[in-house]
Amino acid sequence: MDQVVQRKLKEAAEEYGNENLLVILGTPDTESADIYAETVIAGDPTYAGALAGLPLRLKVYHVFEDEIKEAIPADVYEEQIGLMELSLDCDGIKAVMNEARKKYMGQLSGFQ
Repeated sequence: MDQVVQRKLKEAAEEYGNENLLVILGTPDTESADIYAETVIAGDPTYAGALAGLPLRLKVYHVFEDEIKEAIPADVYEEQIGLMELSLDCDGIKAVMNEARKKYMGQLSGFQ
């Protein structure tokens, strides 16, 4: 996640509040999904961007996850995302996202 996106997420969290934001990823693999989820939940693990050391605790999902897929009209989803869903490791990405939310939010429990 580049520094511009990190800065914009930080600004949005400051303006609207973390609890009012939802990040939807469209990353093509498990590794990037995990890193991006960590970045928006617990802060930039590379300490290079605006979220370095700044846990925003944002809700984060991948576009392949049922919670997001169900919110998109079926014809739009098929047209825009269907081919990616056929060619990428959807199950792996969904599993990584579930684990990332547990792992990174769990690391932050008890911290304010």
